[in-house]
Amino acid sequence: MRKESDFLGERSIEKDALYGIHSLRAKENFPDSTPFQIEWYKSIGLVKLACYETYKCYKASLLKKYQKSKIPFKLIRDEVTEALISSAIDISLGKHFEWFIVPAIQGGAGTSINMNVNEIIANSALLKIRKKPGNYSFIDPIEHANIFQSTNDVIPTSLKIAIMQLLKILQENINFLRTEIENIEKSNHQTLRIGYTQMQEAVPTSFGRLFSSYNEALSRDWWRTSKCYERIKVVNLGGSAVGTGLTVPRFFIMEVVQSLQRLTGLPVTRSENLSDATNNLDSFVEVHAILKAHAVNLEKMVNDLRLLSSDLSHKEISIPRKQIGSSIMPGKVNPVIPEFVISVAHKIYANDNLISSLCAQGCLELNAYLPIIGHAFIESLKLLIAADGSIKNNLICGLTINNVKSEEKLFYSASISTALIPYIGYKKASELANLMKEKHLNIYQANRKLKIIDDVKLSVLLKTENLLKEGFTIGDLLLWQKKLTRT
Repeated sequence: MRKESDFLGERSIEKDALYGIHSLRAKENFPDSTPFQIEWYKSIGLVKLACYETYKCYKASLLKKYQKSKIPFKLIRDEVTEALISSAIDISLGKHFEWFIVPAIQGGAGTSINMNVNEIIANSALLKIRKKPGNYSFIDPIEHANIFQSTNDVIPTSLKIAIMQLLKILQENINFLRTEIENIEKSNHQTLRIGYTQMQEAVPTSFGRLFSSYNEALSRDWWRTSKCYERIKVVNLGGSAVGTGLTVPRFFIMEVVQSLQRLTGLPVTRSENLSDATNNLDSFVEVHAILKAHAVNLEKMVNDLRLLSSDLSHKEISIPRKQIGSSIMPGKVNPVIPEFVISVAHKIYANDNLISSLCAQGCLELNAYLPIIGHAFIESLKLLIAADGSIKNNLICGLTINNVKSEEKLFYSASISTALIPYIGYKKASELANLMKEKHLNIYQANRKLKIIDDVKLSVLLKTENLLKEGFTIGDLLLWQKKLTRT
């Protein structure tokens, strides 16, 4: 064991541990078992790396302009800076995550997160210069690892980096799913089915039309997601504790975000108002609402597919059989993918409420609830990425449409008589519909009994291209009347 101290006292730490006293206190104070998001951990490494790279440039600029003896504060030795840079790179790759012991749910606005990373960086850097962990006289978690930084600019900035990286993956997954949906749309453009309103039979439509609505919704989701970067890219790095830049060199404030941009390849930009970017978290509310909209579209789509493939609906479509559905009922297979996606959607709705309400809980210069806000946000992104992938791979790929059964069902549905209203009027169409229901006849059989329309003409009106035509024209009706006159 080794001893570490702060102004609250002294604690014993495992001698080889890369965490320190600040992390240990947080673990004891916040008895939560929810693990911190590794994506956020990695992005903190990138932010720290940008800070150390900027420090190097700042030091070089100072030494070019002033004699070392004239600089009014102690500079970090190059060996230490290089060790810090190497350790920050390790963090950005997810290394040493086992030493990150602070839970996801915590108090303190993220100070514990920042200090846990600072301690890991300092102690791993000590090992790189052949010193033992805890030997902070050489490399200190605050004096060195936290140079020109504050929790209040590093942690929200790193959260936005993690979000932008995940948004990129989500965009790709939405598009992959949309492409598969579009393939079904195109191949079933003229595959007839009954449309439903309020879970009752309505009018003829097609599977192509149904899947085109999903395609359009996903296209909107993709477009909205692509616009999220504009809202989330503005960061407060360099603003220090409350966005005033106190204790931070102006050189650092002007350069550090550009360094982060180069390192990440993301369109991250420094806020023109660092106090605003520190105080207000409304951009998280706005962007998460877009994620919620995507979750709504996914839930609607899979719920439709679950219903159409159920035993309640004569199985108009068949979805892939993924796993045994019961420990007692032989042969039962459940729609587990739609159920997974619906569960995901409702978790995202819950996260949206949490994020909105806690972003509103910001007080004066800071929001103390950033850790749980960030955790919920990243969770939502990862769940949506997983949901999109599972829908594509486990539901859409392998989905089949029972077009023969669907078309037969359509012509036995009284709702198909609606297509005849412009030609024979509502009353005669109602006669057909009522007879179809009463005698369980298809529309051709009912028409032969009532002799409303010549069978050949009825067949023309009920051709797929006519049923799927968008509306009618006066020309259509005149042509119909002309044919009636000839007969």
